[in-house]
Amino acid sequence: MKKTTSISVKDLNLYYGENQALKHVSMEIYKNQITAFIGPSGCGKSTFLKTLNRMNDLIENVKITGAVEFEGQDIYAPNVDTTVLREKIGMVFQQPNPFPMSIYDNIAYGPRVHGIKDKRKLDAIVEESLRGAAIFDEVKDRLKKSALGLSGGQQQRICIARALAVKPQVLLMDEPTSALDPISTLKIEELMEELKKKYSIVVVTHNMQQALRVADYTAFFLVGEMVEYGETKTIFSYPQDKRTEDYITGRFG
Repeated sequence: MKKTTSISVKDLNLYYGENQALKHVSMEIYKNQITAFIGPSGCGKSTFLKTLNRMNDLIENVKITGAVEFEGQDIYAPNVDTTVLREKIGMVFQQPNPFPMSIYDNIAYGPRVHGIKDKRKLDAIVEESLRGAAIFDEVKDRLKKSALGLSGGQQQRICIARALAVKPQVLLMDEPTSALDPISTLKIEELMEELKKKYSIVVVTHNMQQALRVADYTAFFLVGEMVEYGETKTIFSYPQDKRTEDYITGRFG
């Protein structure tokens, strides 16, 4: 089956001042697939993830060369509206970060910013998004209560629902389960499997077993370069590069 490309990265380099943090990264990220980035801490995987929706724009002295194409357009072109871009390419962070407001208002926040005021429409979006993040049944009786009163795992699913509320096409997840217990982690992994039917998912994980469990494709990063990229089963069973093999067999990292 031919895979459709969602995001195409071409010879991407990123510098923090004089320091080069990403070196000549090129890859295709496919639609309705889960792509995992693995590698030791500080290897550039989270930095690379943030180049996919221009989150690095928020950091001073960052210089980026190369191209990231989404829907046939280079997202680094001068006329790109980053607000619109980040709706289409949503992000979920390592630490759950719900807004200090009600569960309902967390989810309705994005749609309201985009001018949706009709309560029935907002109600429908909130329910649909919470169902999409597999948490509606747990919170439906407390939508007016603060999202901060939820457990870490529930807060992370609220953050996923908040990202879904603006109808993205791609969901970037930066170590979404690293702050969670094993049961919450399993729920998020099951949710990712469900979400990929509608979205393209890119996940940074320091947990190789997680990549093996959920990802269709895996990229291995080391000191700013993408060493190897391919179908997850192949990367783990038949790594082509000695460095990949050393990492996944636990010789370093």
